[in-house]
Amino acid sequence: MSAPSSRGGRVARFALNAYAGLALLYLFVPIVWIVVFSFNKPKGNYNVAWQQFTLENWKNPFSDESLTNAFVESLKIAAISTVIATVLGSMIAIALARYKFRGSGGLNFFLVLPLTTPEIVLGSSLATLFLDWNVTRGFTTVVIAHIMFQVSFVALTVRARVRGFDWTLEQAAQDLGATPVRTFWKVTFPLILPGILAAALLSFALSLDDFIITLFNAGSLVTFPLYINGSFRVKFPPEVNVLASAILFVSVALMLMGTLWGARGRRKSTA
Repeated sequence: MSAPSSRGGRVARFALNAYAGLALLYLFVPIVWIVVFSFNKPKGNYNVAWQQFTLENWKNPFSDESLTNAFVESLKIAAISTVIATVLGSMIAIALARYKFRGSGGLNFFLVLPLTTPEIVLGSSLATLFLDWNVTRGFTTVVIAHIMFQVSFVALTVRARVRGFDWTLEQAAQDLGATPVRTFWKVTFPLILPGILAAALLSFALSLDDFIITLFNAGSLVTFPLYINGSFRVKFPPEVNVLASAILFVSVALMLMGTLWGARGRRKSTA
């Protein structure tokens, strides 16, 4: 009886591994495709068919001025909204994890609400709000819109990190004479910093990638996703793949740095 059962276990493990491999292939093929076509030399306006390997695209990735301007606008929006959302979301997460107060359950509900609401509903609702208040849609309205959904991602991510935090460490620091402010910056903040950085990186990527909410609230502003969508009717230059690949490489480098930093911190704590 043991041989058939062991054979069945091997088959089940093989099927599970094959399924996981196909799922990963499904996820990574589009990413690899973007990187590969950043080295393509198209013959027409559309970089959709492989023609010839070249490094010219990477030598001058900012040759398309309108594409570069849209890319810079997206970076500025993502940077500003991420900083504000990270501060607000982290403070909310710490408050919810550390203190019990009336209304905390409702606050949890409102944090999840932007994540479960379709983006087209959020985008159209914000656009209606800005129009009713006679607010000119543009850079500022897009930043406000991005902060709105980024705060939820930051708060939930940081809260998952803070949930297992040992608050007695703060009490020990204060017993030794540290002020509450010094305790936070010297004890609490360094321990929850990996979670804050992960949340900031996630919210930055979401802001840079957002299309639907930005479309409703951008007005005449053109961001990187909006430019790609609009220009695809006329052309799809390889510089789009180059800039997208550059964002990918920077994101992977930051994640690797965070992983190595976290592993180094764990080794120090166990030493």
